[in-house]
Amino acid sequence: MRNHLFIIIIIFFALFSNKVYSQYISIDEGITAQYLIENILINSPCATTSNWSVTGGDFGTGEKSFAYFESNGSSFPFQNGIVLSTGKAINTQGPNSFLSDDGVNIGWNGDVDLQEALGLSNSYNATILEFDFIPQGNKISFDYIFASEQYLSNPSSNQCNFTDGFAFLLKEVGTSTYTNLAVIPNTNIPVKVNTVRGSGTICPTANEQYFDAFNGTEHPTNFNGQTVVMTAQANVIPGTTYHIKLVIADEGNARFDSAIFLGGESFNFDVDLGIDRLFSTGNPLCFNENLVLNASQTNGSNYQWYKNDISIPNATNPTLTINEEGIYKVTLLLNNSCVSKGEIIIEKAPNLIINQNVFEKCDTDGTLDGISTFNLDLIKSNLFTNLPSEFIISFFESQTSTTVLSSNFTNTIPNLQTIYAKITNIENCYLSYPIELMVNSFSIGEDEIIGLCDGDSTLLSVPNGYTNYSWNTNPIQNTASINVTNPGIYTVSITDNNGCIDNKSFFVESSEPATIEEISINDFSENNSALIIVSGLGNYEFSINGDAYQVNPLFSNLSAGNYYLQILDTKGCGITTSSFQILDAPNFFSPNGDGFNDVWTIPLLVYQPKTKISIFDRFGRVLYSAFSNQFAWNGKWNENVMPANDYWYTITFENGRMVKGHFSLIR
Repeated sequence: MRNHLFIIIIIFFALFSNKVYSQYISIDEGITAQYLIENILINSPCATTSNWSVTGGDFGTGEKSFAYFESNGSSFPFQNGIVLSTGKAINTQGPNSFLSDDGVNIGWNGDVDLQEALGLSNSYNATILEFDFIPQGNKISFDYIFASEQYLSNPSSNQCNFTDGFAFLLKEVGTSTYTNLAVIPNTNIPVKVNTVRGSGTICPTANEQYFDAFNGTEHPTNFNGQTVVMTAQANVIPGTTYHIKLVIADEGNARFDSAIFLGGESFNFDVDLGIDRLFSTGNPLCFNENLVLNASQTNGSNYQWYKNDISIPNATNPTLTINEEGIYKVTLLLNNSCVSKGEIIIEKAPNLIINQNVFEKCDTDGTLDGISTFNLDLIKSNLFTNLPSEFIISFFESQTSTTVLSSNFTNTIPNLQTIYAKITNIENCYLSYPIELMVNSFSIGEDEIIGLCDGDSTLLSVPNGYTNYSWNTNPIQNTASINVTNPGIYTVSITDNNGCIDNKSFFVESSEPATIEEISINDFSENNSALIIVSGLGNYEFSINGDAYQVNPLFSNLSAGNYYLQILDTKGCGITTSSFQILDAPNFFSPNGDGFNDVWTIPLLVYQPKTKISIFDRFGRVLYSAFSNQFAWNGKWNENVMPANDYWYTITFENGRMVKGHFSLIR
C-alpha cells in the first residue's frame, strides 16, 4: 500500500514539474541562418531564397543573440519561430525573473541601415537576419511580436523615452533605398517602446490597441512587456529579386535588452486584393457600390473565391464583383506549385433611411421672434432609423460649409431654417441631408386686469379654435370663456395645433364707481385749478367738459366758467358725474358808454345769490356793495364819476370764505 502511494506522489510531482517547466518558451541556438529562413520563417514553395546570413553579439562563451524558439506548451502566441535579441537569446526564456541586460562593453556595434530608417545616430548591439528572395505572389506578409525590458511597470519620468529600435527593411535588389515594414498600421511610425505603450504607468500611452501587457514574473518570456501580434506587409512584383533585412538594436546605449519574435511559417506570399474597406478607416463599401476584387496573376491558375470561409459556387475567375459585406478570400496556384492566398475584409455602409428631417420647436423665450435653440445631439439620434454606431454625424449651415455647428444651435433665420447633416467619417458614400428647423410662435396676448363690479360677475375670454384649454379653477374648466364672481388670479393654459402652449392670466380685482369726497377749487388766481378727491375700490380716470380722460385728478390753468366732471372706473364699473365752477374777477373795466365793459361784475356769482361783493377806493372807502345777484358797479359813487385808478374788492361767500383783489378803472 505504501509503495503504491509513493509511486503516485512521484508521478504527481513529475507532472507538476513538467507543468511549471512548460510555462516558458524554449530556445535552440544551433540552427543555421538558411534553415531558420527556409524551414522556419517561410517553409513554402511560393518563393526561392538565397544569400542567407545572420549576425549578432559575440559573448565569448558561445551564446548567440538569435535562435529558434518554441512555445513549449506555454501561452505564447506563436507555436515556434525565430527570435532576434539585443542580448543573449537564451535569456529571452521565461520566467520574467531578472533584468536581461547583456552585451555591455563587448564591442557589439549597431547598424547604419537601421539608424537611417529610424532617424538615429547611436545604435548598439544589432542582431541582423537577411536574405534574398524571389516571390511568386504580389504581396508578402509575416507576423511578429516586439518585446522589451524597457517596458517598465514602474518607471520614473525620465525613463519614459527609453526605447530600442528595430526595422524590417525591404528593397529590390539593385536599388539602394530600403522601406521599413515594421510600422504602426496605416502609418509610417516605427514600432518602438515609446510608440506602442499601454496605460498603467506615469508614461503616456501610445497606440494602446497594439500593446499587449506589462508582464509579471510568471510569463513565457523574460521581458517586462510586449506588443500584440502584429503583421508586416508589402506589395511586391512576382519574379523580381528582393533583399530583406530584419534588424534589431539597442538605442542610445547597450542597456536593457529587447527582442523580435518572428512567427514560424508566417512569411506568406499572397495576392493583394487591396485595402480593407472598413468603418474604422472611413472607407466601407458604399450601399450602391459594386467592387471588383482582382486576384489576377500572370502565372496563376485554379482560382477559387470564398465568402466568410464558404466557397462561392462558380467563382473561379481571377476577378470577383461584390456588393455585400463579408470576409472575402481567394486561393490560386502559382506556377502549378505554390498555393497563394488573398484576403480582404469588406464592411458595407447601409442606405440610410430618414426617420425624421423636420424638427419643430415652440418659441418660448417670450420674444416671439421665431428664434429658438435646437439640441443637435437629440436631432442626430432621431434622424435615421438605421444609423451604424460607427458613423459620425455633423451639422452645417450650408452644403458647402466646413464649419461644424455646435450641439446647441440657435437658428439664424427666423421661423424656418434649413441646415445640413453630413456623415463626416465616411468617404464618398453620402451626400448632405437637408434638415428643416421650424420655430412655431404662439401667443394669446398679454395678461389683463379685469374689474369685478360689486355684486356682478364678469366673463373671462380667450380666442376659440385651439386644441386644449385648462383654467386653474376648481374644478378645472376646459372652455374658451368662463364666468367668475370672485376676485382672484385666473390663469388659462392653451395648446395650439402645433402643440405649443401659452398661458394667460386675468387679475380679477373688485371695483366700483368713484365716490366724490371733495372738489378742491383754487380760483381767483393766476393758475386756477380743481383737485378731485375721491374714494372707492377702483382705479379712476378724470375728464372735464368731455375732454380726454387723465389719471391725474388735478386740473390746472382753468379759466373762469362752469365745468362738467366725469370720473371713469377703468375696470368698467361705471362713470360718476358732477359739476363745479371756476370764478375769477375782471382785471379792468371801461365805463365809457360804448356798450363794452361798461360795468364791473362777476357773472357766475349770480348762481350764489348770498355772496356779497364790496368795492373800495385806495382810502378804504366803500364805493359800492351788493349781493351777487344784484351786483354791477358802473364806476360811480353817489352818482359821482370816479376817476381812472385802481380799486379794491372783497367777496364774501355764504360759507364765510373771503376773496380780496383789485382791478383798474380805465377812462
